Amino acid sequence: MHTMWKGSISFGLVNIPIKLHTATEDKDIKLRNLHKKCHSPIKYEKVCPVCDVEIKSEEIVRAYEYTTGKFVVLEDEDLEKLKKENEDRAVEIIDFVKMEEIDPIYFSRAYYMSPNEGGGKAYSLLRKAMAESGRVGIAKIVIRSKEQLAVIRVFENTLVMETIHYPDEVRKALDVPNVPAEDKVTDKELQTAVMLIDQLTTKFDPAKYTDDYRTALIELIEAKRTGKELVTPAEKEPVSNVTDLMAALQASIDKTKPKKEPAKRKRAPVKKKQA
Repeated sequence: MHTMWKGSISFGLVNIPIKLHTATEDKDIKLRNLHKKCHSPIKYEKVCPVCDVEIKSEEIVRAYEYTTGKFVVLEDEDLEKLKKENEDRAVEIIDFVKMEEIDPIYFSRAYYMSPNEGGGKAYSLLRKAMAESGRVGIAKIVIRSKEQLAVIRVFENTLVMETIHYPDEVRKALDVPNVPAEDKVTDKELQTAVMLIDQLTTKFDPAKYTDDYRTALIELIEAKRTGKELVTPAEKEPVSNVTDLMAALQASIDKTKPKKEPAKRKRAPVKKKQA
């Protein structure tokens, strides 16, 4: 597994040399843009609109636009120095908290943590101590020139670091338009909705869920590549146009209700013939 960051993490006076490995991967099918006439890939050139010339990479500088049309230019040397000063620091676990106190909206990206040379025992100690306490660690780390807030937790006997958003990066739920302030539902509607949830409740099994669009896209690409006849998948049942809430809930319950097996008919006892 590719190592994308090396450093150390500490809690109290315990220091653990670690490596980070990306825990997830993007499996989206990437499509290219071609010229419709000749099927040549489209080139995206960097052109200065004032000088009307194509710009080379070495001619580009980075800047912050503090107001429209006004920029503060940042030199590469300044950014590299700032980056190195932060990346060289050991990652320190600031606090330990309960996992359920962190809403999932804060989570961003996951990384597996493995111990670097000499860090095996301390790694095991942190893993076992967090498992015993039921707590997760909160730490800061600089990844790709950005300081990240992160949660360190145990997943399948491996320490995982999950970057999380800072509070000011999460938009306020109160700003979402048209959210009803009160629940104007009847007791019967609520009870029926809870019954529907109960019928659809199952144990979470990640292997059960697949990316149907990606699978269909791969099949389409392969069929076109090999010249095979395209097969149209069976159409899903049309969505019912039920506007009455109770009728929709009841229809959903009837649809998801487990089918009962037909009861086996009992055979009548055979009478013994009298001698």
